[in-house]
Amino acid sequence: MTEVTSHFVHEAIGENVYIPLTKILSDINYSTDFTSSFLHYSRKSSKDSPAGSIIYAAVIALGCNIGVRKMGKISTGIGADKLEYVVRWFFSRDNIDEANQMILEITDKLSLPKIYLQKKNSLHTSSDGQKFNVTVPSINATHSFKYFGTGKGISAYSFIDEKSKLFYNSVISASEREAGYILDGLLHNKDIESDMHSTDTHGYSEIIFGVCNSLGILFALRIKNYNGQLLYTFKDFPRNTYESKGYKILPSKSMYIDENIIKEQWENILRLLCSIKLGEVKASIILKRLSSYSKQHPLYKAMKEIGRIHKTLFLLRYFDEPSLRQSIEKQLNKIELSHLFAKAVFFGNNQEFKYETKEEQEIAVACRHLIQNAIILWNYLFISNKLSEIEQKEKIQENIELMKNSSIMTWQHVNMHGEYDFVIDIEKPPFDMIKINSLNIN
Repeated sequence: MTEVTSHFVHEAIGENVYIPLTKILSDINYSTDFTSSFLHYSRKSSKDSPAGSIIYAAVIALGCNIGVRKMGKISTGIGADKLEYVVRWFFSRDNIDEANQMILEITDKLSLPKIYLQKKNSLHTSSDGQKFNVTVPSINATHSFKYFGTGKGISAYSFIDEKSKLFYNSVISASEREAGYILDGLLHNKDIESDMHSTDTHGYSEIIFGVCNSLGILFALRIKNYNGQLLYTFKDFPRNTYESKGYKILPSKSMYIDENIIKEQWENILRLLCSIKLGEVKASIILKRLSSYSKQHPLYKAMKEIGRIHKTLFLLRYFDEPSLRQSIEKQLNKIELSHLFAKAVFFGNNQEFKYETKEEQEIAVACRHLIQNAIILWNYLFISNKLSEIEQKEKIQENIELMKNSSIMTWQHVNMHGEYDFVIDIEKPPFDMIKINSLNIN
C-alpha cells in the first residue's frame, strides 16, 4: 500500500487521545440526527424512535460483532431483552442505509473532503470484497479452501469514493464472482454518482465494461498481467492495417468485434440499459439471468461485444497514460485501507459471522459501515474545527497540503473496546479454599 495512512490526522488529534466510540456516535448524531431514521418496521406505528443510547448500543453490538444479547448483558442500564427488541423492530436494512445516507450528506457538504478529489468535476470510486468466516449454518455461505480451509464464508462487498465515504455494501457468497455486483453499487445508491470506477481483476468482465461505459461510467480496473490481455479490432481494420503503419501495439490475431449481433440486438440493448439505469431491477439479477442459459443469450453476447470495444480502448489508455495507472492504484489503496479499518471495527467473535440469513449479515455489515462513516465524518469535523482556529492563511494551506498526502481514514484514537472498571470491592473471599483443597476426586 503506497498511500500514507493518516499520520497527519492522527498527530492532529493527539498521540495519547482515546475517544469512546459512544461519544463519536453521539457527536455525529448531534450533527446529523441519524438516529431519527430508526423507525418501527410497520412505519405506521405511533412508536417513536428508541433513545439514542439504545441505538448506539445496538449499532456497536452489530457493527463491532459483539452480539446483541452479550452487549445487553455487559452494558449498564440497557438489558439484553430491551436491546433485542430494538434490533428486531427498528433495525431494518432500509433504516440503516438511511442513517448512513444522512452521515454521507453532511460529509459531502463540508469543504475539507474536496481536497481529495483528483478532478474537480469528476468522482472516482472503487470497490472490493472482503472475506469473512461464517460459523453457523447459512445458505449464503459457501466453501473456499483458500480463505476458510474446510469452513464456509461470505464476501462483504464494499464501495468507497475519493472522500473516503463508504456508500454501498452487499453480502454475497464467497464463491460468487464479484463483477456482477459492481453495477448494483454504482446505480442503486442514493448518494453517489460515479464518473470513474476501479476494481481489481476479480471484479472484471467484458460485459461490465460494456454496461458501465454505455451508462457513462469509465470502468478503469487494475488488471493483472495486462500485457497478455486480448485487444480487439473491426474486420474492416485487420491487424495488418496497423502493422503497415508501424504501430507497436497491435490487436490480437483474428480477434474481431461481431458488429452484426450488436445491430441485431440494438433495441434490446437500449431496453436493458434503461432498465438498469432507472433502477427497475438490480443489474446483478439481470446479468445472472442472462448468463444462466446453456447457450449464451444473444443480448448477453451483444453486450460482451460492446464491452470488448470499451475494454480495448481502456487498455490502450492504460498502456499509454501513467497518470491513469497512478489514479487507479491510489483509489484502490483507499478500499484496501478500508478493509483494515473494517477489521479494527468488526473485532468481536474472532471476526466471524454468527448470522444465518443474508438479511442479518447485510444488517451487520451496514452497521459496521455506519460506524466507519461516523468516525470518518468525526475526523473531518475535528480537523475542520482545528483549521478554523488558525488565522494565517499560509498555515492553513500548509496543513491542507499535509492532509492531501495523508488519509482521513484513521481510527487509532477511537476506543472501540469500551472501558474496564478496576474498582473491585470484595467483602468476603470469592472462593472457599478450604473446601476446594479438601475436594477428593478419583
